[in-house]
Amino acid sequence: MKQLGKYFTALLLAMPLVTVVGCASTQKQEGTGEYVDDSVLTSKVKAAIFSESTLKSAEINVETFKGVVQLSGFVSSEVAANKAVEVARAVHGVKSVKNDMRIK
Repeated sequence: MKQLGKYFTALLLAMPLVTVVGCASTQKQEGTGEYVDDSVLTSKVKAAIFSESTLKSAEINVETFKGVVQLSGFVSSEVAANKAVEVARAVHGVKSVKNDMRIK
């Protein structure tokens, strides 16, 4: 019976460690907190682009991974692409911006 108690205790001590490691981030996968932060950043960048009257925001897609914002989709000119990048960079929390937009 003592042996069973030791295994049970070891299991109880290991569970929090497994939980923490399961939520930790890697280079290619975000942790839970980072995912929430990136979702908030994506929303803020989308709102900032939407607020910019010179941009057709419906054609600009925004994705964020670990603070790096990726802009894709179509814009009418190089000026519009540069403006979208500028607006995205101005959002607090954005580490960098990747411009994958295409001019139509």
